[in-house]
Amino acid sequence: MPHRPVLPHLPAALSHFPTARKAVPDAVPEAPGPAPRTAVVVGGGISGLIAARDLARSGISVTLLEAGTELGGCVGAHSVAGLTLDSGAESFATRSRAVPELIEELGLGDAVVQPNRDGAWLQLAGEDTAAAAQRMPQSGLLGIPADPRAPEIVQAIGRTGSARAALDKVLPVGSLARRETVSLGEVVRARMGDAVLRRLVAPVVGGVYSSDPDVLDVDSVAPGLRTALAKHGSLAGAVASMRASAPAGSAVAGLAGGMGMLTRALEKDLLALGVNVRTGAAVTAVGHSGSGWTVSVAGDQAPEAETIAADSLVMATDGPCAADLLAGTVPELAAARPGPGPGVALVTLVVDQPDLDAHPRGTGVLVAADVDAVDAKALTHATAKWQWLADSTGPGTHVLRLSYGRALSAADAAAAARPSPVERDDEDLFAQALADASVLLQVPLGVDDVVGWDVVRWVGALPSAAVGHRDRVAAVRAAVEKVAGLEVVGAWLAGTGLAAVTADTRTRIAGLVDQLDRQ
Repeated sequence: MPHRPVLPHLPAALSHFPTARKAVPDAVPEAPGPAPRTAVVVGGGISGLIAARDLARSGISVTLLEAGTELGGCVGAHSVAGLTLDSGAESFATRSRAVPELIEELGLGDAVVQPNRDGAWLQLAGEDTAAAAQRMPQSGLLGIPADPRAPEIVQAIGRTGSARAALDKVLPVGSLARRETVSLGEVVRARMGDAVLRRLVAPVVGGVYSSDPDVLDVDSVAPGLRTALAKHGSLAGAVASMRASAPAGSAVAGLAGGMGMLTRALEKDLLALGVNVRTGAAVTAVGHSGSGWTVSVAGDQAPEAETIAADSLVMATDGPCAADLLAGTVPELAAARPGPGPGVALVTLVVDQPDLDAHPRGTGVLVAADVDAVDAKALTHATAKWQWLADSTGPGTHVLRLSYGRALSAADAAAAARPSPVERDDEDLFAQALADASVLLQVPLGVDDVVGWDVVRWVGALPSAAVGHRDRVAAVRAAVEKVAGLEVVGAWLAGTGLAAVTADTRTRIAGLVDQLDRQ
């Protein structure tokens, strides 16, 4: 209620001046200030959490809606054998300051840790699986070597393959640097040949993107590579220049306690900022008018459909969901709607096996697609990679994580004649993981060695950076910019990796806040 001044002696004082006596008016009520601006963020993955935080820090009243029961999306945690382990991302790129700055803002700077420097191994095809394994060359970019004549490159691709790759130094660049779009596979094959592509590049991009180099847009997965190719006249020269310009030190870092700490810190900060965080709240429709946005919600906290009104809307879902929900407002998104990304299954094993104390394959193994003896595309020896985790388990106990799932062409999928990882049951994947780990680490592992295990499936979690991806992103951005109070964020636009998602989300939200400030 309005504040009134307290004047206890005023009536007595006025009694001495009866002719001047007047009623004392109430104080004039203060004019109400402008109503706080409001925003709804749809999606509680890492991009949604970051978006909600930056909006709230700008003075906007935010409601965050997540259809599932957990926040963080691919940056989450699960418990295996009493250990809290990463269920998705286990590290972040340090060549960008985006994630380190966020971590520092959240007070987690002291928790940043570097991986052990043992490095990963590469498992290539060969009759003798052990002999076909070697340390991963450290001087390349996505497996592309900066020096095709280096001994470790010759070991991986052979003398003939190395001689072919060295022709990159003298071949004309031609149209590769000028064409509108081109795949990573085409660039590598044209410049350095098939051996480099199959035995070096394919295992790396398969581990990172669960995809084939021939379907990946080179400008999406290796921004600046074609520009450097045109400047230096060779792919090796381009890679060397990009490596030289990167900050020194490890390319990735993690958090002691796991990357799930980032999600927990963001959630805690959102609550402190007054964000209305709701899980189990599925958005069924969105609408837009001159007065703002309406969001229809159903779920655990809204058994009957409810409608939330807001000045602005941030879609932080996957691509298909964003395109479907915005179809009525931004019809252009229908043409840019991405297909589902590859399904991935992660099998985590906690084993009691002292023979693994020697770290026989460093911090893990990337597996070439033509290795018949192994189904996994990668193995991370987590206790060899992260000292904080090794300290938690003690000697003899080890955490292994095997990754399954590659994007295959229709012909390859038919030839494989086996279900995708997300369709295989847990027991099947567990048995496969034990067999694959035994082969890759060259240490026999049996059921009796296992202290605990778990399977986590990610369906469509990795966006496809296929040829034409940049055009799709540009079309989405252009269409969204025409609609007041709307922003769309997430890995399907920003690209794979926490650094890319963080940087893009914060840039987009800053632009949205500026737009709201101008209204």
